[in-house]
Amino acid sequence: MFSWRFLRMWQRNRDVFLRLWHSEAPGTVIEPIIVLVAMGLGLGAYVGLVDGQDYIEFIVPGIICSYAMFSVFGECTYGTFFRMEERKTFDAIIATPLSVEDVIAGEIFWGATRSLMTGSAILLVALAFQQVDSWWTVLVPFLSLYHGVMFSSIAIFFTSLAPSFYTFNHVFTLFVTPMFFLSGVFFPLTEFPQLVQNLSWIAPLTPVVHLTRALFEGEFHFIHVVAAGYILLVTIFFFWLSLVLMRRRLTV
Repeated sequence: MFSWRFLRMWQRNRDVFLRLWHSEAPGTVIEPIIVLVAMGLGLGAYVGLVDGQDYIEFIVPGIICSYAMFSVFGECTYGTFFRMEERKTFDAIIATPLSVEDVIAGEIFWGATRSLMTGSAILLVALAFQQVDSWWTVLVPFLSLYHGVMFSSIAIFFTSLAPSFYTFNHVFTLFVTPMFFLSGVFFPLTEFPQLVQNLSWIAPLTPVVHLTRALFEGEFHFIHVVAAGYILLVTIFFFWLSLVLMRRRLTV
């Protein structure tokens, strides 16, 4: 599948990020803060309690994992496509001992690292808002890394099929944004009609939201084991599919 050399691709992306972090990192934190203030404190003043919680307490877990997802998709769609098609970075790297699989695995794990950084940063914001009560939340960064691999693999899959940058407008409009609103981030799934509830559970963000919320609440049930297993299955499938399709795109 891929070798340890994927770390070289990961290191390459890390070094570029460390040089440009001041132009990328602020938006990662500022936008979630705006959403928390506007939705949690503003709208929350009218919504009241949701499942026995203040509204801001309810949405914090969803904000953490959804914005981690956004950072992954931004990195592994636009960013990966730019490196692949515009800069021809991949063509140069696969001329070295690194294989296509090494390059793509490095991209996927770098996307997961971006998820880890974003999730951790927003968790600190939630801590500043005094919305962290359970010690289980120390596992939120690890969960961000875990589901980051899944979202990176899905994003690379879309990138492997994209003919141009404009394709990603459809990916965000028809896939990412609907998940943001229909995966239980802002209100319980039980408020939807049964058909929408069933479709929502197919969306990869839904089990992630449930697991993150369980860590904040410190309460776990069998459904959370199912959610973790579903994430693993989706990750394995799209990781493999991304390697196959990217090899076809870069070598044929």
